[in-house]
Parts: sequence; C-alpha cells; structure tokens
Amino acid sequence: MTASHAPVSVSPEEARIAPKPRLRRFQQASWDEKLIFELGSPGERGVLVPAADPSVPMPAIPAALRRAEPPALPEMSQQQVLRHYLRLSQENLGADLNIDVGQGTCTMKYSPKVNDQFVRDPRIAALHPLQDEDTVQGVLGIIHSLEQLLKEISGMDRVSLQPGAGSAAIYTNVAMIRAHFAARGELDRRDEIITTIFSHPSNAACAKTAGFKVITLHPDADGYPDIEALRAAVGPRTAALLITNPEDTGIYNPRIEEFVRIVHEAGGLCSYDQANANGILGITRARDAGFDLCHFNLHKTFSTPHACGGPAAGACAVTEELAPYLPRPTVEFDPATGMYRLDDDRPESVGKMRPFYGVVPNLVRAYAWIMSLGAEGLRAAAETAVLNNNYLLHKVRQIPGVSVPYAAGRPRVEQVRYSWEKLHEDTGLHTEDLGLRAADFGTHYWTSHHPYVVPEPMTLEPTESYTRADLDEYAAILAEIAREAYEDPETVRTAPHRSTIHRVRPEALDDPATWAVSWRAYRRKVLGEAGR
Repeated sequence: MTASHAPVSVSPEEARIAPKPRLRRFQQASWDEKLIFELGSPGERGVLVPAADPSVPMPAIPAALRRAEPPALPEMSQQQVLRHYLRLSQENLGADLNIDVGQGTCTMKYSPKVNDQFVRDPRIAALHPLQDEDTVQGVLGIIHSLEQLLKEISGMDRVSLQPGAGSAAIYTNVAMIRAHFAARGELDRRDEIITTIFSHPSNAACAKTAGFKVITLHPDADGYPDIEALRAAVGPRTAALLITNPEDTGIYNPRIEEFVRIVHEAGGLCSYDQANANGILGITRARDAGFDLCHFNLHKTFSTPHACGGPAAGACAVTEELAPYLPRPTVEFDPATGMYRLDDDRPESVGKMRPFYGVVPNLVRAYAWIMSLGAEGLRAAAETAVLNNNYLLHKVRQIPGVSVPYAAGRPRVEQVRYSWEKLHEDTGLHTEDLGLRAADFGTHYWTSHHPYVVPEPMTLEPTESYTRADLDEYAAILAEIAREAYEDPETVRTAPHRSTIHRVRPEALDDPATWAVSWRAYRRKVLGEAGR
C-alpha cells in the first residue's frame, strides 16, 4: 500500500476554508418524444441518394434474398432526425453531464475529447475489417503497441485485444483454461472453478457457460475472501481460481499471493479479474502475485467509453505457457520486413471470440490515453483515484443511516460498497428509493450485484477524474437525501419528481408478455395493431 491509501482527515482550518456545497437546482428535460418509427411522413427525405449509373453492371440478387416489400423505415428530414436525437440526449444523464461516481464498479471517468478526434479521423473511421493487411499497417501497429503496453502493465507475456468487453475477456480466459487442461488430458477430472461472492458475477457465469462447476467463497468476518474455505475447496478437481482484487467492496486482499500458491499447489490455474484495476496501476501487477491469466476492461480502467453497454473492449493477458491458446488471429510484427500481420495459423487457439479483431476505435482511445499519461501518469491516476475514494469515504461515513460493512476502520482502494441498512430500519425506505431520489439532483448511484450480500447496498467509485468540490457536492446530495428520508420519507418514496420518468413498473421487466424488442412487437403489444 502507498501513502495515498492512508485514511483521509480534514483539519478544522481546511473545513473553514472549504465552502459548504450548494445543492444546484435541477430539472430534467422531458420531451414526451415518440419512437422514431412513429415520426416523419411518406416522401420526406434527409438526403437524396443518386441513381445508380446504368452503365455499371449490377449483380443479380437471388429472389430468396429480396424483400417482398420495402422495409417500413421512417421517412424524415435531416432537421427532424437531429431534433429527435438531441431531445433524447437531453433526457439522459452521463459522464459529461453529472458527477458520475455512482456508477459503482463501472469505473466511469473522463474520456479526453481529443481521443474522439483520433477515432473520427477517416484513417480510423473508414477502415474496413476485410482490408488487406498491407493497407492497415498503421492500426495494426497501434494494436501491437497497445498489447506491449498492457504486457508491461500486467507483467504477462502475451496479450489479445480481440474480446469485445470484460465479460467476453473473462470467457476467453476460461476457454483458454479449458483448452490447457484438455491438451494435458485432465479436463475430464478438472471440472471445478472457484470464485468469490464479491468478484464480478461474470466470473461465475462464464465458468458455468464453459461447462465448469462453480464453487463460490464467501468473506470472513473482516470481509476478505475466506482462505480456510479456499483450502477446503481446492483439490484434484480444481481447474482454476477466478478472482477480482480489489473486490467490489473496495477491499484489497493482502493474502492474494497465498491464494495463488494454494491453487497452484493443487494443480490449478489462477485468473485475475482486473476490472477494478483503477486503484493499482503502476503499484502492483497480476504477474507479481503469480497469476497465469488476467484481463482488463479497456472501457473502464483505460478511459474508453462504455457506450451504453457496448461496444466496449476487453484485453486478455497470459503467460508464455498459455500463449498458444490465445484467440486467433494474433497481431505479429516481422522485424525483417518491418510489417505487421494477422496470424491465423494457430492450431491450439481457442478460436475467434468475435468477428474480425476487437473494437478498433476503443483500442485507439485506450492507446492514446496510456501514451498521454506514461508510466508516472498511470500511477498518479491510480493514487488519485484511491485518494478520492477515501476522501469520499470520510464524507459519507458522517451521513446518518450509512454504514461501511467489513474491514472496520480500514481504508478501501478505488471504491466502497456502503450499506443503508440502518436508514432502512429507521424509515422503511430501501436503497433503490434513495437512488431514484438522487435523479432529482441530476445524479444517481448503483446498488450492487445480486445477491445483496451487503444489505441495502450503495456502491460508489470516484476515480481520478473528480475534484474535491465534486466529491463534496456528491456527498452533500447524499446527506440531503438521507435528511429527507428521516424527515419527509414520502418525498423519497415517490421520487423521482424532476426527472424524465418516474418509476419503472416491475411487470415491464418481469413479464415477457409485455416485452417489445422490435418495432413490429411494439405495434402489436403497445399500439394494439392486429396481424403484426
């Protein structure tokens, strides 16, 4: 641990100088906007597409591939399209609009806008995945260089940037674990993967999807993964340990090397889920703790956008022993020719994890972010994230009704999973109620993964992007909501009041008969049109 992990205290002089944050007035725009399929009118156009040159032969489209009638697309002018999407954008919050520390384990940070300029450059934006390798040497060079950077950051020997997200990267690691034991003739008996309750649920889900049995370790009294439970779980059937560290409570497991040693002694592999790496960059590495595999979420730690759940970007890093199983193709550099190439001749590979190669715009953004900071900047970002987190921890601890389960009095790394259990017992309100009320102040927070091991949870992760004034304002919002919960609980129970919508009806999520995932289904289920 570095000095930045020390508990934060505020002197009386600092408290006198720092002004009490003023809660800003907020009213979310609400346009009652229709679906785009309901807008426009026949004959309207946003652009006139030129007719095909009759001298150019057109390939014959087989009758089976032709539509019987044109698609029912909305016909709109450019102004209508612009107005529609700008209105929708005003009905949303986002990292560029609000203090987004409440996204919990999603590590929402500022993405420099200059990096967007890079990916909008036609030399990136106009790339086609089927171009000849000779014509994409620049982007292959960026991908190869980013892999080298992530090798250094993780301590591993090889990296693949093909996975499209963190969960895809976890599944890729599990697939390589499976391939490793299949090659050794041990897969029939090594059919168990161990994870922890506070690791990301994708670890257990991916292991199960890949055909493994899942053993979940629960925390000990201090909130650390129970090492005695690990010793009881490992054995000849153990294929791997999949673990997040720091876990989603923000607690760093100081015995992580011992966990790895125990699993290795049983013949298993160890995979490090580094989705929460934002507080340990430049401080510790997966290889330093003895891990065989790890993954990063480039759309979290390395400042590429989440993009509403996709496309994101994941990175898998492995030791030399596991490198033959990496997804194909890999990006290789030939020093003799000075050229990059895609190597698809990898007979032991687990195959492709997605079409083509990764999410190139986000790979470029991550590369630019790392290069702009350098090694010292990456460590400074991590240390600032830890400092911000523990400062916010100091502020939130003072709010009535909040507790910080586990590891009493100890600092956290880059996030904290708080509990409103005391406030719930006092007022009957739930954490979801308080989170919805936060929308009336132009912000929000995330509760936690299910199951709610921490009762009435609230997970906050400030990252390095936010100032002390931002954190003071966010803590003041939570304090005001807690005050309302005790003094005027009905206001909180019926919130939000100044947002675009009020509360989502449970049946909209729980009853498949109400789901409308296409325009055709919407017309049938919502508009009541027959025969659709």
